[in-house]
Amino acid sequence: MKTFIRLTAIVRPYFWWMALAALIGFATTGSGIGLLMTSAYIIAKAALQPPMAALQLGIVGVRFFGLARGVLRYAERLVSHNTTFRILAKLRLWFYDALEPLAPARLLHFRSGDLLQRIVDDIQSLENLYTRVLAPPVTAILVALLMWVLAGTYSLQAALLILCFHLLAGIGVPLLTMLLGRGLSVGIMNRKTDQQLLALDLIQGIGELQVYGRLAGHLEEMRSVESAKLQLQRKNAIVEGLQESLTGLLMNGAVLTILWALIPIVSTGAMNGISLAVITLAVMASFEPFIPLPAAVKHLEADRHAGKRLFEILDAKPETSSPAAPVPFPANRAIKIEKLSFTYPGSLTKALDSICFSVPAGQHIAIVGPSGAGKSTITSLFMRFWNSSEGGISIGDVDISLLDPEELRRNISLVSQRTYLFAETIRENLLLAKPDATDEELRKALSQAGLINFASKLDEWIGQHGMKLSGGERQRIAIARIVLQNAPMIILDEATANLDGITEKEVTDTLSSISRGKTMITITHRLKAMDQYDNIIVLDKGKIVAQGVHENLMNREGLYHRMWELQHATPAVLTEVPE
Repeated sequence: MKTFIRLTAIVRPYFWWMALAALIGFATTGSGIGLLMTSAYIIAKAALQPPMAALQLGIVGVRFFGLARGVLRYAERLVSHNTTFRILAKLRLWFYDALEPLAPARLLHFRSGDLLQRIVDDIQSLENLYTRVLAPPVTAILVALLMWVLAGTYSLQAALLILCFHLLAGIGVPLLTMLLGRGLSVGIMNRKTDQQLLALDLIQGIGELQVYGRLAGHLEEMRSVESAKLQLQRKNAIVEGLQESLTGLLMNGAVLTILWALIPIVSTGAMNGISLAVITLAVMASFEPFIPLPAAVKHLEADRHAGKRLFEILDAKPETSSPAAPVPFPANRAIKIEKLSFTYPGSLTKALDSICFSVPAGQHIAIVGPSGAGKSTITSLFMRFWNSSEGGISIGDVDISLLDPEELRRNISLVSQRTYLFAETIRENLLLAKPDATDEELRKALSQAGLINFASKLDEWIGQHGMKLSGGERQRIAIARIVLQNAPMIILDEATANLDGITEKEVTDTLSSISRGKTMITITHRLKAMDQYDNIIVLDKGKIVAQGVHENLMNREGLYHRMWELQHATPAVLTEVPE
């Protein structure tokens, strides 16, 4: 119930629109009832062969209610769907606004396929919250009150009997189908989630599955999940058929009961036969808004489950947050790291252990070390994806925790090992760095990044994750973003790790060219062109084991020297010595 209350609070701003749609829905059903009542009146009255003038009221009523029913149905659909789409848009924006501060720290515990299921299908499921959960009961209650008034004018007993059948149709049948179908909607949603996770694993890991001989087992698991989902859907279809049959049975029972209750009144002359026919058909029509109620209970279960899954993410506290009164970004771009320590949640080993170093404004430094040394952790802390356990990072003597995170990231250009490109055009991917950039600025950025041939392909689609581009081209797109962003600080986190030697040198030269006069931190385990850096910091197991320029570090017999020798050693040429 708590989840449902929280969901209804989200749609509360649209209360009057929902009320208007419910009122029009009631008027639509009322027009249907009026159409049958006036039709019954004409047929029953005409059987008595009255003057034509006596039928005029019924004729006008049929025309009016017939036209009104169509117009009102259109208006109800227009208002209800407009309201639903507004609610859905609000839900998506609300979820993204709440999700964005959680990335990436708080989202590491969720698989990407599961997140996609929650973002797309679970939110899509909530579109039923109004049209199929909140609106139908309101319409049914209003119609029940209308029938109470109509039947009560002739017989209180008849009104009570109709009310009893309406209660059975509005409460009894939904409760019964809820008990019979308990867990079916949630089970189907869970199987769909499992299918999406398995499909994503198949697409992304088909090579590994083939290498380790697990492809056949994975496909069998997918078939098993599909079979389980189909079995649940069959059970759900049986329950849906049962609820429709029960509602129809109650409608027929109500008709027979109302005849049983009113025929004695007709025989006494207190009510004529025409009125009996009119009320009987009105009772039949009054069950129309009760048909969706069992489905409303089913959708309520699905919506509560979807809401629970969404709130499971949104209730998580962001790892970092913006200060109440952010300090303006300092003009001094000097970076200072003092006694910085960090331990990842669930780990007993420090990723960084009391490291200290500084980067004067405009200098280029490199942070090197073996994999797992803690190099990329520095990037995560610098971008405020995580908060440090101890110590801190300052820019111009201002601790970055006092800065607005968005302002901080706007002043830092980051190129990581894996450049993420959206399944969009080159233009759209570049505009992420500068949304108001002109075509001339985009072409200039591509030219500086070594992609002059792409200047005429701005509106070319690059495929999912940029798969139509090579690894070097994707990294150059990232460099073009740096040019457009024009931030005073640049961080390169293994930016050339996956490139071949020739492409790596071209990308490195381009980066050196566009970073002149800017502060640049290069994080890498590949020691190439190290003499161009003003300072080199060597990390091992989260600690700084050495720092200095390339020549000084090579003169020491330390980790840096061993890494250099290992990466630049010339393979020995083995020759066969004749006997």
